[in-house]
Formats: sequence, C-alpha cells, structure tokens
Amino acid sequence: MSDPVLRATSAESAVVGRLLWEFNEEFSFDGPGADEFAGRFTNLLDRDDVVVLLSGSRDDPTGFAFLTLRPTPYYDGPLAQLEELYVKPHLRARGVGTALLSAAVDLVRSRHSGEIHINVDEVDVDTRRFYERHGFTNIQPGEDYRMLCYIREL
Repeated sequence: MSDPVLRATSAESAVVGRLLWEFNEEFSFDGPGADEFAGRFTNLLDRDDVVVLLSGSRDDPTGFAFLTLRPTPYYDGPLAQLEELYVKPHLRARGVGTALLSAAVDLVRSRHSGEIHINVDEVDVDTRRFYERHGFTNIQPGEDYRMLCYIREL
C-alpha cells in the first residue's frame, strides 16, 4: 500500500522547497537552494494554477508532484504540465511515484484538462519507462515520429 497523497499549501513551502532542492542535488543540477525555493513556493502554492501534491505526511513527505495549469482553447479545462515528480531514492519502486502520478492525473481530469505534458531527458531511460508504463507517449497516435521539446534560457 502506498502513502496517502495530500495537496500542499503555502504552509508546506519549506518542505516543498527542500524536496525540490533534494531532487536537483541528486541529479547535480545547479540551481537555487532549498530556502530560495521555499520562498518562491510560498507565493506559488497560493495560486489556483499551481498544484503540489505530497505523498506521505505534510511534515515528512516521501515525494512530491509539482504541476502547473495554463489556459488552452483546445479543451474546456487547462493544459497541465507535470513540472517535477520526485520520490526519495530509498523509497522508490514501492508505488509512491505511481500514487503521486495517479493523484495528479485525477486532479487535472477533475478540472477538465485534456492533456498532461511531461518533459523527460532522453537519456533518463528509467523515468521514460515509468511514464510510458502509465500511458504517456512521445509519439502521437497514428504518427511515426517523436514529439520534441525545445528550450531557450532567457
């Protein structure tokens, strides 16, 4: 049985900031520290178009899913972007990521979202396999070419 999944509020901004920092540290991403992330999440978590789900408890979560929602003319609801999904390394392969992803899909579906986008590094085979196992694809039905994401830092 996996951990319960709860929606984070601005009261959990420090916990969410620490989790995002841990995620970035694991993958050697040079970015803001936990305190800076916490400050940003203090404001973000009060927005209706930003959702962070925590697995486990609010004080000691086992992982998190960070989603943003944006308007689109293609659906009645928003387009969802799964910005990050992280499970503490020693707790992986226990259903925590699946519980977070399922809760995220259920939440955006309840908002009439028609799509969820996820960007994954091509070399991250395990993560790609995880999302594909849960019905995500980088090839549109009926096509024989992959979708790509382009990025430009500003």
